[in-house]
Amino acid sequence: MDFHVKDMGLSAMGKKRIEWAESDMPVLRKVKENFAKKKPLKGTKLAACLHVTTETANLMITLKAGGADIVLCASNPLSTQDDVAASLVKDYGIPTFAIKGEDNKTYYKHLNAALDMKPNITMDDGADLVSLLHTDRKELVSGVLGSTEETTTGVIRLKSLAANKILKFPVIAVNDAQTKHFFDNRYGTGQSTLDGILRATNRLFAGSAFVVCGYGWCGKGVAMRAKGMGANVIVTEIDPLKALEAVMDGFRVMPIADAARIGDFFCTVTGNLNVIRKEHFLKMKDGALVSNSGHFNVELDLVGLKAASKGKRVVREFVEEYTLKSGKTVCVLGEGRLINLASAEGHPASVMDMSFANQALAADFLVKKGKSLTNQVYTVPAEIDKEIARLKLAALGMKIDVLTPEQKKYLASWEMGT
Repeated sequence: MDFHVKDMGLSAMGKKRIEWAESDMPVLRKVKENFAKKKPLKGTKLAACLHVTTETANLMITLKAGGADIVLCASNPLSTQDDVAASLVKDYGIPTFAIKGEDNKTYYKHLNAALDMKPNITMDDGADLVSLLHTDRKELVSGVLGSTEETTTGVIRLKSLAANKILKFPVIAVNDAQTKHFFDNRYGTGQSTLDGILRATNRLFAGSAFVVCGYGWCGKGVAMRAKGMGANVIVTEIDPLKALEAVMDGFRVMPIADAARIGDFFCTVTGNLNVIRKEHFLKMKDGALVSNSGHFNVELDLVGLKAASKGKRVVREFVEEYTLKSGKTVCVLGEGRLINLASAEGHPASVMDMSFANQALAADFLVKKGKSLTNQVYTVPAEIDKEIARLKLAALGMKIDVLTPEQKKYLASWEMGT
């Protein structure tokens, strides 16, 4: 078995942490039990490009239980948990190509190693595998049944491919499942982002000015949790509806040019390019702390910041202090990469439980229905979304009402009025 991990000696601790995460993933456990019996993915070659964490490990184990041949590579150079990567290889026999801190050349070498298996299905977190299949690895496209995508950033890229009529196979946007973005994006990103900032800085949120750039589901989660820890939250937005929602939720809303002057903490969660630019860095307070929790580090104009600086030094692990030509300093956390995985452990297992159940069932759906789909980006079927929600409620010991025959008839009729 070919693989590339940092240190196989880390596998014992990785296995314990994988098992710890599994104990809080009851929905995925149910899916795994069903997969183990029915083997719906038997004969399927699946290349996955995901954050190599304890939760991802449990998804890989589930897919293997379903009969799939799997290769896993990292979807971000700083998101790999090296002990987990080692355990996947040693304890579970899953080829893994991932090392925390790998350089760009190694990152793409790992992507290509995953594609070398000639996959029938790809599973992406940021659409890098799909992008390679549409550029450097076009010879493999004919064998691809479809793909699944985990992130908002990846869905944006894939919808662009579809809109330009160059998408070569169908894609299931797992990110757009309600059991994914309602919970993973809001509660998972909200908690894990603050966890990452705290681990990197050990600074107090209470009483600080915390600027959240973007008020999508991830931004809502970060703003909610920062407010809960006593920060004075400021939101920047380009969408008037989302900006209005932020106002109604009790947050100040202003352009980033204004927020730059007063923020103590900054966090971008937009999925866009150069959200905080050189001119914004120049306006910041001395010692401002800048982070990103979007998929790619392009949300921060680090090239512009470097040009405006006369020096840079690492002052703590995951904290780079830039000294501007004016003498002020700006600290960038986690190299501008997604801070919840760069300096912390990512989302809690109970949240990823639903997201990865969506991934597993979406792969099953592609095996069964992929040949009948056109080359478009599809939302996870509603029946899968609702089944995952039902299983999660059951795992939490919660029950809900069901419609009576009379209520069903009423909802289906038009005759009854006032």
